[in-house]
Amino acid sequence: MISSLISAKVHSCFVPLIEIGDRVMGSSRRILGALGLLSCLVLSVNVPTAAADEPPGQPASGAKERARVPFTQRYQAVQRGGLVRASNSSITCRKAVAPDVEPCAEVKQGAPGVNGDFDMFYSEVDKDPNTYNSTRAELKVPQGAKVSYARLYWGGNLRVGEQKPPEDNGRVLVAEPGGAYKEVLADTVIGHHTDAGRDAYQASADVTPLVRKGGAGMWTVAQLNIAMGNSEVGAWGGWTLVVAYEHPQEPVRRISLWDGFEGLAGGGEAAGETVEIAGLDAPAGAAGKAGVVAYDGDRGAFGDSLTVTADSGRRINVSNAENPFNDVMNSTITEFGRPPFVRQPEHMNNLGYDADVFDLSPALSGGARSLKFRFTGESQGQFLGVLFVQTDARR
Repeated sequence: MISSLISAKVHSCFVPLIEIGDRVMGSSRRILGALGLLSCLVLSVNVPTAAADEPPGQPASGAKERARVPFTQRYQAVQRGGLVRASNSSITCRKAVAPDVEPCAEVKQGAPGVNGDFDMFYSEVDKDPNTYNSTRAELKVPQGAKVSYARLYWGGNLRVGEQKPPEDNGRVLVAEPGGAYKEVLADTVIGHHTDAGRDAYQASADVTPLVRKGGAGMWTVAQLNIAMGNSEVGAWGGWTLVVAYEHPQEPVRRISLWDGFEGLAGGGEAAGETVEIAGLDAPAGAAGKAGVVAYDGDRGAFGDSLTVTADSGRRINVSNAENPFNDVMNSTITEFGRPPFVRQPEHMNNLGYDADVFDLSPALSGGARSLKFRFTGESQGQFLGVLFVQTDARR
């Protein structure tokens, strides 16, 4: 069992910049509850505390739950090295239940399709009768690197054709390359939001000792608490392992990891989420990348976007060939628009789970002391769970 304390070098928390007010977004597929949607990162030593309206039944891990978890800086370092990740979705389509939609087989290969149009079923690769879902992904830690921090994120929807108990949100099984399953328990507040159509959550745990031991290779995550079946809002779920590493032959970089659980309602710029990363000191011409984990973003449901603005005023729309600027959270697992690593299974349309890495270099062309990331929700809404950023730093 892994239940370690957070080992971040710098902690900070988000505080509201502007009170936008309550918004309720309804559609035939998506209903988002009222959420405060605009936050900004400020340096602090505080960690968010539990809300007074937490549900009485807590996960087996003992971690508390909140309907909204403001984004918090989890880890930051300036070192020779960088960030890598492994990721996969844990559920996929089995057959179409709506008329005039693409066949499930073609959707898995990347055709447009939304989870609410399909009967969804667990992905299972381990052939273990004691697990009801399991998927694998390759973690590419460079040879000779030292893992400085590793965190596993998992989440999904509990209410579809069936209702899964939220008490299991804080537990998954993890197997390192060639190893046996080990129980991993959430060690921080779990985001858990319910409304008329969904029961969505994200949990996470520090798994640094496990990843230091297991290293590069195929990692397996099983027993992720998600529901199968069909409903208007659909089934989704997946996991992402984010790893910071040191390597003496790589450039000096600033690496940062933030997480939370924020609902992004449809409605354009006024219904977005802003994350400001300060203290970068990136030189002109610096290279950089940003990774995002999001839930319930549908391929073909337009309106969601990601823009990055440097303190110099340079503003770019973040997109690539697989993540268009107006459908950036579109159920893909990519890096700069390409498949980043081996996955089992390796679906192109992950039907409600995104774990993408984007090129930040255009935003850094003139250097940057800070960057503002602006997320807006698609027409049917989604959840934002993780943001990790790597930029070159001055030597």
